Amino acid sequence: MTVSVIGAGLAGVEAAHALSRQGFHVKLHEMKPQKYSPAHKFHGFAELVCSNSLKSNEFSSAAGLLKAEMRLLGSLVLEVAEQTKVNAGGALAVDREAFSEEITRRIHSNPNIEVIAGEISDFPNENAVICTGPLTSDTFAAEINKKCKFLHFYDAAAPIVTLESINLNKAFFGNRYGKNGNDYLNCPFTEEEYNVFYNALISAETAPLKSFDRPAVGGGISGLPNEEKDFRRNEIQVYEGCMPVEILAKRGRDSVRYGCMKPVGFTYASGASTPNTGKRPYALVQLRTENNRNTLFNIVGFQTNLKFGEQERVFRLIPGLENAEFVRFGVMHRNTFLDSPRLLDRCFCLKGSDNVYFAGQITGTEGYTESAAGGIIAGLALAARLKGENPLVFPETTMLGALSHYISDESILNFQPMGANMGLLPPLNERIKGKKERYEVLAQRALKDFKAIL
Repeated sequence: MTVSVIGAGLAGVEAAHALSRQGFHVKLHEMKPQKYSPAHKFHGFAELVCSNSLKSNEFSSAAGLLKAEMRLLGSLVLEVAEQTKVNAGGALAVDREAFSEEITRRIHSNPNIEVIAGEISDFPNENAVICTGPLTSDTFAAEINKKCKFLHFYDAAAPIVTLESINLNKAFFGNRYGKNGNDYLNCPFTEEEYNVFYNALISAETAPLKSFDRPAVGGGISGLPNEEKDFRRNEIQVYEGCMPVEILAKRGRDSVRYGCMKPVGFTYASGASTPNTGKRPYALVQLRTENNRNTLFNIVGFQTNLKFGEQERVFRLIPGLENAEFVRFGVMHRNTFLDSPRLLDRCFCLKGSDNVYFAGQITGTEGYTESAAGGIIAGLALAARLKGENPLVFPETTMLGALSHYISDESILNFQPMGANMGLLPPLNERIKGKKERYEVLAQRALKDFKAIL
């Protein structure tokens, strides 16, 4: 029996992989290389756009728990991620190109998967998983919109610089509290340096955006600074997890210093050529490697919509980046997602249909691993339905179950994208004071329940 998967992003390759393992012939439709979205540039499948990190590997974290569950389901994405990983402390980060190339190679070499290049323009009528992502092409989005309600938000990517252009007399390698090696490149600030940088950041000029649909923001902005009110009300709606650093900075002088520039876990003595004061820097920017050769680094947490010239001017005020060579500037783009609680069930099936599924960021599961997880759920659910079996419905005590419950919960009226987090899980029966200890117990419960359902 033949099934279709539309889109070869993270969700699409997982859905195709899951269906192929269940014995189905999969037609995987991907519009690249004939056509690219505004954010995609690389020819391969499962292209990582915003970051090269799949977040924490620690089991007692939400991201780590999700990975543990996905591995039990035979995740292709995580298997390849382990094969192409780069040093990132407790996080799982990959060499983007090597990761995409290996995913692409495995998909093409799978005898049960037939790759069909070209854009899809018609809504499927049978046996399909739609994984076209948050940047679905205008033509296909219009077809989907005839049957489904779309919502919108914007997110942003951080810039990437070359290692050889970084001044290692000011920047130094190391992880917070000396843990897990020296995977991050750290740029410490004095208070004076931070003040200069902060003032430049909040006054820098942003890039103009194309005229897209701009839904009304409504309430919930009364407590925000005037600049952000204008940004949200008159311009665009932004997903909180990808807030441009310049907008975050306008929430207050210490907003980024307690966010992406927090200095905890370091002293100046950590650096090879920095003063041996033993004191904590006033602020600190971290860079994470982009590839296994450690020649490219992205500025962690610095998603931005500043004009390219402004990015050079402002980000070169970061100590150590005075002469930084930018191989990619930060960009912002519109993302589209479904009003999933009104449209999808817990197996990501379109309500009123028994053979059309959605998966990935188009459903409102925000994040790389979350998108891939949705592809596994939808692929396995469609396979079960076509075999006349009941699909796996994971309990809410598991991270996969909690995410699928969130995207299908009709009580959520103002639906927004959500990534894996421990707050999605039902509370424990007993009270545990320490957060780390509580998360460990939540993760152990989740894995026990997950294995039981398998």
